[in-house]
Amino acid sequence: MDFDDTPDEAAWRAEVRAFLTAHRDEHAADPRAWQALLYDAGFVGVTWPADAGGRGGTPMQQAIVDQETARLGLPALINLIGIGMCGPTVIVHGSDDQKRRYLKRLLRADDLWCQLFSEPAAGSDLAALRTRAVRDGNGGWRVTGQKVWTTLAHLADYGILLTRTNADVPKHRGLTMFVVDMKAPGVTVRPLRQMNGESHFNEVFFDDVAIPDTERLGEPGQGWTVALTTLMNERLSLGGGGTGVGAKPETVARHVAERIGGLSPDRQVLARQQLGRGYVAALGARYTGYRQLSRISHGELPGPEASAGKLSGTRSARDLADLAVRVLGEDAAVAGGTWQNLQAVLPGMAIAGGSDQVLRNIIGERVLGLPAEPRVDKGAPA
Repeated sequence: MDFDDTPDEAAWRAEVRAFLTAHRDEHAADPRAWQALLYDAGFVGVTWPADAGGRGGTPMQQAIVDQETARLGLPALINLIGIGMCGPTVIVHGSDDQKRRYLKRLLRADDLWCQLFSEPAAGSDLAALRTRAVRDGNGGWRVTGQKVWTTLAHLADYGILLTRTNADVPKHRGLTMFVVDMKAPGVTVRPLRQMNGESHFNEVFFDDVAIPDTERLGEPGQGWTVALTTLMNERLSLGGGGTGVGAKPETVARHVAERIGGLSPDRQVLARQQLGRGYVAALGARYTGYRQLSRISHGELPGPEASAGKLSGTRSARDLADLAVRVLGEDAAVAGGTWQNLQAVLPGMAIAGGSDQVLRNIIGERVLGLPAEPRVDKGAPA
């Protein structure tokens, strides 16, 4: 593992840090305007090809932008799903016309995007989805079905939509992906209230929604291949590059240190033990991310660190948030507090980008070489 920047990386970090420090107070007024400002400065879509509206830079340059953003406590970009998942899918599988119409506007947050994959009966087993797209006789498609847990669908202008177009073939081979206008007739978005009182997730209904064939991503029946492009980018974006998930362990340690004196001696011992375990786990996740960055910096492809980093990062973040809330004592009952809010959000993070169980299977099968889980329905029609 290499902890030091190369000279080029150090120069890039200095440029990014100077810009973010100079403009850090401008993010609060308008998240879209903040993203547009960063894009115009060359700090959004760093790794995207220049002909797709990006900078044509390296993954390490993007990681440095993410690190410096986290260091200053600045919020994530409002269109992070579009940048990390939807846009890369359009780059790989979209037509030249789609790339021209969508990508630059996505990077500047002129349009917000969402990812329409999960369904009530197709979460971890995504290929079991039932939302149907059928030919309409005029060269287009008609879509009927339901999606759920769709982040930011209530704000999105567009989304990438995975549908079933053939129910007579094995379920992985009967899927097709589209770009869908979230304001089109027949699209209904209903926010789902989370236990922290917010509504970032949504259920989305499609009632005979018309989609032109020009909005298809990839060939009919090749939607699973297209979806894998999205999922690989999602897992990498959530796997961490040393920035971690949730609160920084140093922040939790400071919070506990300020309040531990009010606990009984026995509770002080337990709090210190839990803090130690959580802190070590968080550092393990952080340095796993650094190992991934070292490989990227040397021109290598990232390995299983993304799945391992995401799995361990969410686990340690939940443990530290639980500890912080317990140390608060009676104050933990106050709704809307920072720690309580983080505690309520993190279970969703453990599902997004692959549930803990799915990630354990990936690590077991692809890293440890364990036998694959039985999948008796893999070759069966949906």
